[in-house]
Amino acid sequence: MTTAASNGGHGRAIASSTLWQLGSQAVMAVLSVLATKFVTLALEKELAGYYNSAYGYLQIFGILADFGLYAVAVREVNRATDRMRTLGAFFVVRFCILTISLGLAIGIVLSVPHWRESPFALSVIIASLVPFFTLLAGMLRTVFQVEYRLHFVFIAEVVQRIITTALIGAFVLLGYRNSSEVWVEQAFLWIGGGGAFVLLVLSAVYASRLVKLRLCFDKALIRHIVVLAMPFGVAYICMTLYRQLDVVFIAFLRPDFAIQNAYYGIVGRVEDMAFLIPTFLLNSVLPMLVMRRDKGQDVRDLLGKTLLILLLTGSVFTLASCIWAKPLTLLLSRPDYLSTAAYAGADRAFELTGPVMFLNGIVLYCFYAMLATHSWRRLTASLATGAVLSVILNLLLIPKWGFQGAAVAMVVVHIQLSLLLLPQVQRALPARLTRDEILRWLAFSALLAAFLWLLRPYLTTFPVIVAGCAAFSAWIGFSAWICGIFPLLRFSRPDRS
Repeated sequence: MTTAASNGGHGRAIASSTLWQLGSQAVMAVLSVLATKFVTLALEKELAGYYNSAYGYLQIFGILADFGLYAVAVREVNRATDRMRTLGAFFVVRFCILTISLGLAIGIVLSVPHWRESPFALSVIIASLVPFFTLLAGMLRTVFQVEYRLHFVFIAEVVQRIITTALIGAFVLLGYRNSSEVWVEQAFLWIGGGGAFVLLVLSAVYASRLVKLRLCFDKALIRHIVVLAMPFGVAYICMTLYRQLDVVFIAFLRPDFAIQNAYYGIVGRVEDMAFLIPTFLLNSVLPMLVMRRDKGQDVRDLLGKTLLILLLTGSVFTLASCIWAKPLTLLLSRPDYLSTAAYAGADRAFELTGPVMFLNGIVLYCFYAMLATHSWRRLTASLATGAVLSVILNLLLIPKWGFQGAAVAMVVVHIQLSLLLLPQVQRALPARLTRDEILRWLAFSALLAAFLWLLRPYLTTFPVIVAGCAAFSAWIGFSAWICGIFPLLRFSRPDRS
């Protein structure tokens, strides 16, 4: 095979890998909307708040448990001559760190009196099954990533989400509405844990088709992995602090934390999707970026296309969140989750956190670019400033303003990190983004904003909102076509080496 053909195949592999992941997330997004809707219909606000708080709290320890292992694993397994041995060692490290991290999460929640004496403590214990099984499955995902077989991930994730959504929906069909029974909330958490176990089993079955799965307890290799992951593990910890501490601070600082996180947690579901899509794209690009840099090839076009995709997806999420705040709240919950003259609701949270969904893609782009160049000291130092700023702002704003203060803190921190990280990355690893590409992105964003604004007054009932979302999806494709976006997304072939 010629080098050019190989490079063209690599571009197609990145596109295929990303499309499978985007397809998975599109289906997962629809199912997540249904699941979130079922939860808010079935549970009273306070129990829905405990449900959201449990998962929000555990996200901190889940990211700590990741410890940068996945990103490092993609790079190292891609390079390894013995992938089975390398993957086995990564799996052992992931299991050990995961056990310690979730054990710490449960220990902390049981040590806080007002948490221990509420349904929150048991909710956290049950919900911990989700990050445990999901992160173990995530380690197996490395195989699919480096082999560009992401259709296996699509199948496993969609099957898992169909099962959990259907089981939660069954409660609503059986007549559970606005329930104050704690066991119903706990049943939903058990269903989530069962779905995560299904994800792990399916991932193991499919991964075994590509590589023999065998644990590796080689101390030297494990030590090498920990040393490699440690710098970026620290960076992940800093990222965790500024991204997830808001939910924990609300639980610590507000006596009405269950209600606060009932509103704020709905927005968190959408924000997580806005976080995952750039992550999946960057995970697909990372092996190719590292390989091309190792060969001394020009990566500016690859980085430019990647950054352009992140700008486009960021516009979609941010504009929808800000302009369709009320319709999205009605789509994901009930009318009593909307703001009134007496209190701010989930729609206010959507409006405030909208910019985060755009800026987050830029921060993640910088994170992965620095990962590729091993610039961990500058990355960690920059993210640490964001973590410190987040802690200060949350302590100042949450006691008085609740989730609104947390949302403002999140926006300020993301602005600070974007301004701090992007110039560093552009100096070390510049992306080629032309004036024409920027203008086309702005035109695309303007068309989306106009559509959302014009349709907004008519989106007042659930069926109309669902139809509006379908129309918006079609409009995204039409806007991309009319602005000439699709030709811009073709990854160019690098120079022959």
